Amino acid sequence: MITISLCMIVKNEEKVLGRCLDSIKEAVEEIIIVDTGSTDDTRIIASQYTDKIYDFKWVNDFSAARNFAYSQATMDYQIWLDADDLVPQKSLAKLQELKKTLEPRINMVAMKYITHFDGEGNPTHSSVRERLTRREKGYLWQGPVHECIALAPDTFYSDIEIHHKKEHKEGAKDRNLNIYNTLETSGKELSPRQQYYFARELKDHCEWAKAVYYFEKFLDSGKGWIEDNIATCYNLAICYHNLKDHHKILPILTRSFEFDAPRAEICSEIGYYYKRAKNYPTALKWFHLAANLGPPDSKGFILLDYWGYIPNLEACICYYELGDIKNAKKHNELAAVYKPKAAAIAINRKFFQSR
Repeated sequence: MITISLCMIVKNEEKVLGRCLDSIKEAVEEIIIVDTGSTDDTRIIASQYTDKIYDFKWVNDFSAARNFAYSQATMDYQIWLDADDLVPQKSLAKLQELKKTLEPRINMVAMKYITHFDGEGNPTHSSVRERLTRREKGYLWQGPVHECIALAPDTFYSDIEIHHKKEHKEGAKDRNLNIYNTLETSGKELSPRQQYYFARELKDHCEWAKAVYYFEKFLDSGKGWIEDNIATCYNLAICYHNLKDHHKILPILTRSFEFDAPRAEICSEIGYYYKRAKNYPTALKWFHLAANLGPPDSKGFILLDYWGYIPNLEACICYYELGDIKNAKKHNELAAVYKPKAAAIAINRKFFQSR
């Protein structure tokens, strides 16, 4: 059976650190905590789980801190978590079983990362991340922010889930954007991956024009990962809409088809494009296509609500606008299959009953 070192970097995580460590402590043989400048009770909480607590001066570089944490590990494999992550009970059992069954040839294990949830606790956003790595291989983190370890050819893709239960933390909202802004002003050329993630941060901060600049720069480089290229087309459509550059929306969405088969979020955005123009019959065709696509076999970001819930809900609205109440009600109930407790479902049901 393999042994695992949990390697974490933390700062002012007193609210969530205990929750995180409680969720995984039974599956690891070693816990390494690297503190980058806490001023709360983070270290006191960490000391209840391990004596391997190290100081590391924060230098605006997540990879530097993570690599230092990894350098302290002594077990067969290293696993990382952020303090606001947790391992659900079902996933803990799967991880414990994986320790017994992992083939010796496997140097890296990727796991599902569920990063966003709706009000009812349903996952809405997921990706696949490198999570467990063989220590002797000396894998290193790359990038000062949105850091990663390049996936190895012999990676095992597990169905183990890690849940990111983000808590608001003072100063965290702008931290990543500030790091990218510092990189930009330093005059250093950003890599395509850095351009992509910088653009995402800019979009999240509603800096639409600058986000467009970096998304377009990334896409035109021709050096992006397929999944990031598709996500860029989707994100550019959002930016163009907010900038009122409506004539650019349809071309960028259809450009995504150059990279892979249609994705539900892309088809839905095309549906929105026609719905805003009150062209409901054409909008319906795209929402129907989105609703009937199979689950994505993707290792990139997946916007889960688009795979069933959103397109059916939008089809409900389009049918209503066309005066087809029967099909409107039908698609509201189809949307309910995916999210039965969603507020929009209840509102629509009440509306249809009143008519």
